[in-house]
Amino acid sequence: MLFCTCRVTLLIVRTLLCLGCMLLATANTQAALPDVIAKIKPSVVGVGTYNKLATPRANLIGTGFVVGDGTLIATNNHVVPTSIEVDTNTGFVVFVGTGTSPDVRTATVVARDSEHDLALLKITGSPLPSLHLSPRPVREGEIYSFTGFPIGAVLGLYPVTHRGMVSSITPIAVPARTAKELSVARLKHLKNPFVVYQFDATAYPGNSGSPVYHQDTGEVIAVINKVLVQTSKENALSQPSAITYAIPVRHLNQLLSSRYKP
Repeated sequence: MLFCTCRVTLLIVRTLLCLGCMLLATANTQAALPDVIAKIKPSVVGVGTYNKLATPRANLIGTGFVVGDGTLIATNNHVVPTSIEVDTNTGFVVFVGTGTSPDVRTATVVARDSEHDLALLKITGSPLPSLHLSPRPVREGEIYSFTGFPIGAVLGLYPVTHRGMVSSITPIAVPARTAKELSVARLKHLKNPFVVYQFDATAYPGNSGSPVYHQDTGEVIAVINKVLVQTSKENALSQPSAITYAIPVRHLNQLLSSRYKP
């Protein structure tokens, strides 16, 4: 009887110790996150266009973040459409800093990966603080944060941070509903789909290109790619689905190493 009582007591002590460790880890992460966000924000930029004939001349399209030598900006390929590159009146720009008067840098596209929806821009001016790309594996159930510009620059350039759990690690291919939807590109993705991270986090179209990072170190694990819109794009702000997808950072590493030559 005494032996059983001791075993029960030991189990209770172990359970309390485990709970204590979990609470301590959570408290440490929550305490570290404000410092990590402060470190991340100078490296998060707005990506857009500048048209000298348009009103307004500057237009924020999405988000990007600094990588490499400090003059490279990672973002989504769809944020920098190819049609603009042949428009003599319009060019790509990067908005640096916060507030209503950010520093505007001229940017050029130096590499694209349309399959994984990634692009690299080269900016003019002095280098910016670069973010570190994480080598650690990602697991379902882990919590991460991402920082970007979910509603553009309506009230000025002020980055916003959200966080969410990796709810699934899943192929990006979406089955076609009918035979008419089986395009060549869709068939290719169905045959060789690549894996993306699905988050139970609220993101918006302006978050495209935002870095997803460890809450304790700021190391980037993925790039926000798209959000699931329940009805139409017009309702993305009023009725967010809270389902967000991100491209694993290994594809960005491959783009940096294989396609960009300084």
